[in-house]
Amino acid sequence: MAAAMELRCWGGDWGLPSVHSESLIVQAYAKFSGAKVKVVPIDWTWKTLTATVPELLCGDSAVQEPTNILNYLRKQRFNADYELTARQGADTMAYIALLEEKLRPALLHTFWVDAENYANLTRPWFASRSPFPLNFLVPSHHANTALSRILLTKGEASLHGITEVEGKIYSDAKECLNLLSYRLGTANYFFGNLPTSLDAFVFGFVAPIYKASLPSSPLQSHLRQLDNLTSFCDNILAVYFSSDRPCPPPPVQETMDANLQKLTQLVNKESNLIEKMDDNLRSSPQHKPHRPDPKPSLASEQSSTPA
Repeated sequence: MAAAMELRCWGGDWGLPSVHSESLIVQAYAKFSGAKVKVVPIDWTWKTLTATVPELLCGDSAVQEPTNILNYLRKQRFNADYELTARQGADTMAYIALLEEKLRPALLHTFWVDAENYANLTRPWFASRSPFPLNFLVPSHHANTALSRILLTKGEASLHGITEVEGKIYSDAKECLNLLSYRLGTANYFFGNLPTSLDAFVFGFVAPIYKASLPSSPLQSHLRQLDNLTSFCDNILAVYFSSDRPCPPPPVQETMDANLQKLTQLVNKESNLIEKMDDNLRSSPQHKPHRPDPKPSLASEQSSTPA
């Protein structure tokens, strides 16, 4: 029997199974390939700062990063790309590289660097999913990481600041969305009638931009003009995620207080004792209640009535 697979990731909101792009990629691919994966959100735990997500756990194996996780699933015979030709496989790699180079910087900037979006959407969301005192640390940690990554990949010189590369970031992102829209055309998926790893990556990158309630986003405005890409996201959500729309539970403590736990056990023990006493009383002959004769049915009354 194959070992159960568990996927650790950020939870969902905005009508998405996860607000985290990389987590969305893996969840979508698992759905496409038929892999039975138990999704375990790290929300409201101390892992919100220490964990690297998404992370797939299977037996003694722990795999991180979407590309590595998808490769691991393929080795377990969960392959959504088995019908692709060599040319289509090469195109998949090229488009994924395009997403990483052109769209990811704009995605990071939109959620973590844009001051209005960060203050009104991103920071409150991640802070509310992190326990005290991590709710003060987690958003700023991710924001600093995002800014460093943008400057590392888009800053042509070490002296360039974020404002000097911002225009280039969004110009490249809009060009990338246009290319994806042109390549998708009127089809539901990028290759044939079934979704593949490329569809998972596009969904993971595009869906958060499309679905988030962003106060400020020229990229979202541009995306919503590309009807086939927004329909692409809606179709995947309807076909593969309609039965598990995110409905996050209220924040709870990760561990129960020891005294409260002992008190709960004591109450449960006493409740069980009372139930046993009641059962004994009911089974005793002298305590059996008198039950009246059942009322005759309408059919029997009619049969006894003379014609």
